[in-house]
Amino acid sequence: MKRVLFVCIQNSARSQMAEAFLNTMCPQDFIAESAGIQPGKISPLAVETMAEVGIDISKKTTQSVFDLFKAGRLFSYVITVCDEASAEACPIFPGIVTRMHWSIPDPSELQGSWETRVSAVREIRESVREHVAEFCGVLCRR
Repeated sequence: MKRVLFVCIQNSARSQMAEAFLNTMCPQDFIAESAGIQPGKISPLAVETMAEVGIDISKKTTQSVFDLFKAGRLFSYVITVCDEASAEACPIFPGIVTRMHWSIPDPSELQGSWETRVSAVREIRESVREHVAEFCGVLCRR
C-alpha cells in the first residue's frame, strides 16, 4: 500500500477531510495521513460537515509536517491542499515522492454566521471529495 500525506496550514480542515475521504474511498490501495505547516486545532466546521456525510473526524488531532519530515517518514504522494505560497513552505520529503497541489479555499478565512460558514465549508468538503475521487479514479486498483 502506498502512503499519502495531505498538507495544509493548520491541519484543521482541508487536509483532515482529504485524509478521511481517501481512507474511506481507497483503503485497499492507500494509507492517508495529514499534517499542517503550523498545526492548530480541528475545525468544528469540518467536524460538522464531515459528520453530515457519515465520517467522524471529531477525535482527530493535528500534527506538524516538519515532525513527520524530521522523523524520516516516507510517503509516495505529498498533496498540498492550500494556496501556492503555503504549498512552497512544505518540506521536500526523502525518497521518491510524487508531489501534487490542489488549490482549495481555507475554511478558517470564512466570515459570517455559523450557518453561513457551515454552508461554505460544505462546498469546500465537496471540492475535497471530488479531488480525492479523481485521485482514486486514476490510481486505485479496481
